[in-house]
Amino acid sequence: MILAAAVCPCPPLLVPQIAPGTTDELATLREACDRAVHTVLDAGPERVVVIGAGELGADRDERAGGTLAGYGVDVRAGGPDVCLPLSLTIGAWLLDRAGWTGRRTYSTGRPDVDGDVGLLVMADGTNTRSEKAPGFFDERAEDYDRAIATALHDGDPAALVALDPELGAELGAMGVPALRTLGALTAGAAVTAHLRDDEAPFGVGYVVADWVVRA
Repeated sequence: MILAAAVCPCPPLLVPQIAPGTTDELATLREACDRAVHTVLDAGPERVVVIGAGELGADRDERAGGTLAGYGVDVRAGGPDVCLPLSLTIGAWLLDRAGWTGRRTYSTGRPDVDGDVGLLVMADGTNTRSEKAPGFFDERAEDYDRAIATALHDGDPAALVALDPELGAELGAMGVPALRTLGALTAGAAVTAHLRDDEAPFGVGYVVADWVVRA
């Protein structure tokens, strides 16, 4: 049974050691992520399932970990087996930051959610919100990110499932598959939703939300 879910973005800049000069610019985003993660942990899960994008293969347990050494600082997160892609490494870092020492599952697909489970969904929005964005500017990006934020604000699993994955890929929204998985896993559930942040500080859509789920 899914007790609660958090949605957070996964830029390496979320980690203060990676970007020490962004304290003011990213303070709201970091605080929102912390609050969303604590909402999941406060629900009392037996296990936290982290869902994100990237190459992983089979789902991994809490022995898996990741490193941000490729971004200039050897920040490690999770367990000793360094195998996690960026999205899941940031998820592991958020759980470490929150003090979670319980069971974990890391997945880039549709994971097993047996038992009392909390979800941590690592999902960036579009990367085409401005001319300085990684994917340059696409006028469709703002509307696409608005659809993501609205679905999370409304606690609407069906709206997440309905996100167009092909358009999302065109707009650089690499988190769409994970968001659609969240929608599929919570289909038919009653959701108390809290949208904590919705911004695009570097031309990339970052949305933070948490859902408390009632079957």
